[in-house]
Amino acid sequence: MENYQTSLDAAFHALADPTRRAVLSRLAQGPAPVTELAAPFDMGLPSFMKHLNILQTDGLISSEKVGRVRTCRVNAEKLAAAETWLSEQRALWQARTDRLADYVETQMPRSIEDAG
Repeated sequence: MENYQTSLDAAFHALADPTRRAVLSRLAQGPAPVTELAAPFDMGLPSFMKHLNILQTDGLISSEKVGRVRTCRVNAEKLAAAETWLSEQRALWQARTDRLADYVETQMPRSIEDAG
């Protein structure tokens, strides 16, 4: 459980920044070189590399260098941990709102009868 929690913490830490989310969205389409990933952002390469380092440290991406080109790819397994947790939370809240809706629907006819 602790390993799962650590993985989840790392995933949400990485996802907390819009630049890193944009990089992950791009990498969901397939591997890309760092220069292509950095192109849409108005920041220097050293600043952009800090974002990539966080994504890599948190395990959401991996990279390899061939010659002078560093190519990054998404690590779907690590993203799956966050997706699983979010799905579990969504199911919990949907069940709660369904129970609330059922309660309100069963109480409404009584409230209308009592008012009449």
